[in-house]
Amino acid sequence: MNLSIQGLRIFLAVVETGSFSAAGRRLYMSQPSVSAHVRSLETSLSAHLLDRGPAGASLTPAGQVLADHARAIFAVMDQVDADVAAAQGIQDRKLSVAGTSTLGSYLLPRALSRFLAENDGLRTELRVGNTEAVADWLINREVSLAICAGEIDHEQLEGTVIFQDALVLVAGRASPLAGRDLTPADLEGQRFLLREIGSSTRFDQDQALADWKLTHAEQWTIWTSEAARESVRAGLGLALVSEHVVAQDLRSGELVRLKIHPAPRHRPVSLVRMAGQPLTRVETSFVEMIQKMHSWP
Repeated sequence: MNLSIQGLRIFLAVVETGSFSAAGRRLYMSQPSVSAHVRSLETSLSAHLLDRGPAGASLTPAGQVLADHARAIFAVMDQVDADVAAAQGIQDRKLSVAGTSTLGSYLLPRALSRFLAENDGLRTELRVGNTEAVADWLINREVSLAICAGEIDHEQLEGTVIFQDALVLVAGRASPLAGRDLTPADLEGQRFLLREIGSSTRFDQDQALADWKLTHAEQWTIWTSEAARESVRAGLGLALVSEHVVAQDLRSGELVRLKIHPAPRHRPVSLVRMAGQPLTRVETSFVEMIQKMHSWP
């Protein structure tokens, strides 16, 4: 028997997401690659582990046994890491955090700078991804804390709203819409640049288009806030983004903020963690600092 740790992680991802394609999206792998790893496990164990059906992948009795053992294996591995770190006296000197794309790129670096100024010598890891990726990192214990736009609705996670983030509709500086008081009717015929599915910003963008009764408008999907900002600057369309993504461009005049009524809704910014998970002293201190923030640092 030759079981790989990677194969077990991929197998558990299929079990937890319910399908090979969803596991691939979580792990940033192709669906055929996920299937190949599962087949390799089945060959190694001489057992059929997963049944595929219209509703997704389901465990066979043998698969259930492997899933239980795999979870136990990873729990032991996590404990080994913690015990070794504690033996070296470094367990409480590490901070692993994540942020959804805008917050991870524009807020967390400033927050970490403020925190590290008072907590010298920490080992720090910062991850940035869309909402789905951040939730997976928390659930898989790859990070302990996250700052997310919106509120993550997951039974294993708990979140606390810390402040509100304003969304702004922006256009290139040569846009004929600039400087006018607009209504949704004035946006007819415009192209909207939207974030990918799985991004909290995409949810807010879809909501705004619904509020403005513009769901029929031409829509392009643009991955990452930075790419959306550059696409607007290139004249490819309009984008609804966090005011902090485009603050410098608005000051320089490269982009213009469009004045539209009704204005886009504000969205909450939440501090998210695994429900019931104990925190180290460093993590507790970071949470206390974040919870005292009432606006963007």
